[in-house]
Amino acid sequence: MHVRDGLQTHVTVRQRYDHLVETGAVSRDPAQERIVGRLDRLVDEIADKRLAQKSSALGWLFAKRPRAPTAVKGLYVHGGVGRGKTMLMDIFFELLPVRRKRRVHFNDFMADVQDRIQKHRQARKEGTVKEDDPIPPVAKALAEESWVLCFDEFSVTDIADAMILSRLFSALFANGVVLIATSNVAPRDLYRDGLNRQLFLPFIAILERHADVVTLDSDTDYRLEKLSRMPVYMTPLEADTDRRMDDTWHAVTHGHVAAPLDIPIKGRHVAVPRAVGANARFTFAELCDAPLGARDYLAIAQRFDTIFIDHVPMLDQTRRNPTKRFILLVDTLYDTKKRVVMSAEASPEKLYAGRAGVTEAFEFDRTASRLIEMQSKDWLDDWKDRHALQPAPSALS
Repeated sequence: MHVRDGLQTHVTVRQRYDHLVETGAVSRDPAQERIVGRLDRLVDEIADKRLAQKSSALGWLFAKRPRAPTAVKGLYVHGGVGRGKTMLMDIFFELLPVRRKRRVHFNDFMADVQDRIQKHRQARKEGTVKEDDPIPPVAKALAEESWVLCFDEFSVTDIADAMILSRLFSALFANGVVLIATSNVAPRDLYRDGLNRQLFLPFIAILERHADVVTLDSDTDYRLEKLSRMPVYMTPLEADTDRRMDDTWHAVTHGHVAAPLDIPIKGRHVAVPRAVGANARFTFAELCDAPLGARDYLAIAQRFDTIFIDHVPMLDQTRRNPTKRFILLVDTLYDTKKRVVMSAEASPEKLYAGRAGVTEAFEFDRTASRLIEMQSKDWLDDWKDRHALQPAPSALS
């Protein structure tokens, strides 16, 4: 517990982090520990401001002059993917002794802001509000709802957002808002190649004035380490297997929402039902019941680094064409050294239940061997080494 003026107040970020280390949930990391110390100081400063606000609000009762709350400088933590930024934000937000706090993905927050701006403009048109400029009332309303804002994945890609950020955050900070954010990039790299970036640049100065910028520069990608411990071949086909597939998908895609896309191939296209960055997810039926061929599978392999395949059934001679396609698919993904995450009715060596001696049975021996190898530590370590320096998955990739 943290002690202030002889009184126990709250568990510290340090204590929670140490507990995670002691229980083996995380490995101790000096770079993370530096951020832990900054977060604990920030918790104390925010708690002091909260007490000052209460004292100010009650000042009239004791005939004292209200004390102006001390401004609190926020924190902007940036670093590569998988370094532990989200974990530290989780701990900080949970322990923050403030009721009016909000944690949100930055893009979701800006979508909310744009909706509020549109509603204000509509209300102005209808004559129910008098202010022409929607930014001040929107910022005031946001600050009244949550004066501590915690943003995950601070990233600016939308020009409409970029053009209002300087004025919006100037107004938020003027209303006493404290900002804590995590990002993959430093503030000066935000909206780097964006349209009319010169109009965005004042926001960077505002952000740096109201938030300390720190780098989480751990050498270890904990997200990749976690993924390397996750199974990539799951059986049998049941609800728990579906849940584990979903958990792994969520970890691989870093929580981004999947969307369909088409891969063009000589005047036609291959439909990808779910894609996030370099990750794609299909069912067996979508890949092997559909009339796809070698060129289609190669196009998928060239476009994506990780391919999820759900619900591979038992195969035999009654499903000859899907079996042939599955053999071809595995060969393609093996040859192109892709990571494959799969749920199946049986283990690789038992997945083909057809008659021995037929062509598919002979070919499937190779497929089973390759599926087993693609689960091996050596295979996955090699994949990790080749992808360790890639950026976080993005819905815009």
